[in-house]
Amino acid sequence: MNSITMKLNADHLIQQALAEDITSEDVTTNAIMRENVLGKADLICKQSGVLCGLEVFERTFHLLDETSVFETKFKDGDSVEKGELIGTITGDIRAILSGERVALNYLQRMSGIATFTQSLAKELEDTNTTLLDTRKTTPNMRPFEKYAVTVGGGTNHRYNLSDGVLIKDNHIGAAGSITKAVEMAREYAPFVRKIEVETESLEMVKEALEAKADIIMLDNMDDDTMRKAVEILENIKIVYQKTVIPNELYRDGNIEHVKKGSAIGMADELINYIEFKDRYIFELDQKEIVGKLMIVDMRKGAKNE
Repeated sequence: MNSITMKLNADHLIQQALAEDITSEDVTTNAIMRENVLGKADLICKQSGVLCGLEVFERTFHLLDETSVFETKFKDGDSVEKGELIGTITGDIRAILSGERVALNYLQRMSGIATFTQSLAKELEDTNTTLLDTRKTTPNMRPFEKYAVTVGGGTNHRYNLSDGVLIKDNHIGAAGSITKAVEMAREYAPFVRKIEVETESLEMVKEALEAKADIIMLDNMDDDTMRKAVEILENIKIVYQKTVIPNELYRDGNIEHVKKGSAIGMADELINYIEFKDRYIFELDQKEIVGKLMIVDMRKGAKNE
């Protein structure tokens, strides 16, 4: 995520997250730290995985303290091991204390998605099949979660409703038929927009094919129906949406894309493997004052602050 993209698409969301956590002030930090004191904090890996969101992590602190500096040898997409030092954030200790939870939330969530996506993408290695995500993202987290999918080796499907035409069962019902829905979409949508149709039966597949849809989604069909649908479609782009796919279909190159909302939706099992080390070094008048801060585990079932 380059600096221009960050400013346009991410800054206001990060600021909203900070405002949610600090409605007027961080009363605890302001009570303890009455003035600007230079502080350092180490970022330590708690579980092995794929890193994602380092720039967002850094940007969170920079929005609170423009002089803050994050030093790391890692980049998004790198693998990291438990106990490894990821980097060090230096700046006004008040900004570090006030921003660390929000910064970690982004880093944990994005790294969790990247790690989980990578595990799914490995199933498709040495095939012609691409792993796609969905729009089932956390509200106000789409830029971050969609980006994390790509870092983990997946590919974005539609970013939003303006991105492309996807005709689902409710659209078909409103239009009266697949044929009519495709005709109306082709008449209205810009010519560069592809038209995708979601199908649930062989009859729907045949109608979508005859209507000349650009992409046909086989939505949660049983294995036998899916095999027959693939035979019918031959060279048409196919998106298949299901948790488990018969190996021979994507290994033979018959399924071009696999769409899984779980790349984002199930990643919450893995989000909390990055956290601050439980020590800070406060630099004041050339003396080191060692403080301690508990970072509470946010995995399922754990108490969090």
